[in-house]
Amino acid sequence: MTSTEIGRGLDLFREGDFPIYTLTFVRDLPPAELLTRMGADPETLALRDVMDLSDDLGDDLFDDEEPVVTSGIDGSWTWAWEQGGVHGLDERILSHVSVGTEAVVLHYNEKPMHWFKYAVGGEIIVDFHTLQAIQPAGQDPAKLDDVMRPLGLIPGQVAPLHSVLALVENAFDIWLRQPDEESWSGRLLPLPD
Repeated sequence: MTSTEIGRGLDLFREGDFPIYTLTFVRDLPPAELLTRMGADPETLALRDVMDLSDDLGDDLFDDEEPVVTSGIDGSWTWAWEQGGVHGLDERILSHVSVGTEAVVLHYNEKPMHWFKYAVGGEIIVDFHTLQAIQPAGQDPAKLDDVMRPLGLIPGQVAPLHSVLALVENAFDIWLRQPDEESWSGRLLPLPD
């Protein structure tokens, strides 16, 4: 089964109705540590089920200034899911969460567009979005070319539908299932100016 077929990777985001989200994936980092590095308010950081999340932070779930973020582990990657925010895209946040490890950020909004960033040890290696023909940037923008080209992610060309999801799956073996039990969550503090 390939990443473009049902049942693998990020199918939740191919099939679900999520008008905006930012996913941050970090290798081998505990969920509470990831949320702390992302700037979660320590007073809101807790292990919650869906009901507790709604009761405690439901009013702020889609806030773009102080979004709620949930976190868990799938495989060797810890994920943080902002349903309304873009903190993971911020270069300062991404640099901080990738110190001592590697991180992948995937953002989607209704324009429609995907934004992809890959960082290692505090440095952004590859960065591109699909609002226009892709133009990878970063410390080594060609780093993922061998995986990107077969998916139609070619500099100067428009990205095919779901190709960025397939990139995240194929290059990093990342997957995420809908959390159905308790997961770490908190409210992210506003980004500094």
